[in-house]
Amino acid sequence: MTADNPRILLVEDEELNRTLVKAVLARAAIAAVRDAEVLDASSLGAARTQLSSQDVDLVLLDMNLPDGNGLSLASELAAGKVGAGRRKPSVVAVTASVLPQDRAAAIEAGCDGFLDKPYAAADLVAVVAEHLSKR
Repeated sequence: MTADNPRILLVEDEELNRTLVKAVLARAAIAAVRDAEVLDASSLGAARTQLSSQDVDLVLLDMNLPDGNGLSLASELAAGKVGAGRRKPSVVAVTASVLPQDRAAAIEAGCDGFLDKPYAAADLVAVVAEHLSKR
C-alpha cells in the first residue's frame, strides 16, 4: 500500500458488517478498491474523530447508528464542519431505508450516492470504484 492509495472510512455499528465489507473490498478485482486503506468507525463520534485527523476519499455511511442518524454527519461534511481544512470525501449512504424520500433526504444532506441494504458484493465494489474514480 502506498501513500497514493485511496482511503475509505467505513461507518458501521455492526462489527460483522464491517468485517464483511473489508473482506469484500480486499478481494475486489479492481485494484483501486482492493488496494484502498479501509478505516472504520462504529459511531458518529468515532467517525468525526477519524475525519478530523486524516483525509479520506470516500465515506461509506450507515444511516442508523447508536449515537444518531448518519445524515447528520453527511450534512456536517457538506457544510465543512467536520474535517475543517481537509478535502471533502465522497459520501455514500448505506441503508435498508429504500423509500424515495429516504434517497432524497440523503442527497439533500450531501451524500453523493446511495447503496441499498442488503446489497451484493459486486454492487458494493462497483459503487466504491465509481466514487474512488472521481477523487
